[in-house]
Amino acid sequence: QVELVESGGGLVQPGESLRLSCTASGTIFTRDAMGWYRQAPGKERELVAHITAGDITNYGDSVKGRFTISRDNAKDTVYLQMNSLKPEDTAVYYCKLEEPNGPRSEVLDYWGQGTQVTVSS
Repeated sequence: QVELVESGGGLVQPGESLRLSCTASGTIFTRDAMGWYRQAPGKERELVAHITAGDITNYGDSVKGRFTISRDNAKDTVYLQMNSLKPEDTAVYYCKLEEPNGPRSEVLDYWGQGTQVTVSS
């Protein structure tokens, strides 16, 4: 079935950049919306960025102007370019796929395994 493989997390200093990747299989990727979420210790999981099948994007307020979500349908991959990283960005980042599943607007969610991003001096 659907599988999501994430990569790109790591340890960086404040002000540096990272690019996360999430590649999907077992789905018709062009029909799917994709998102990045993160969860820091002691906090709820929150939306970072979202992109629809039609390339409409939305961002959480804390990352607007610094992060960019994009997709490459030829590679079944969604990216999160993270610039000007701050210590407050430290979290586990999760890729989510939203798959349309029927004529009644049903949607199935699939999650990646998560990748750790740590921003520290």
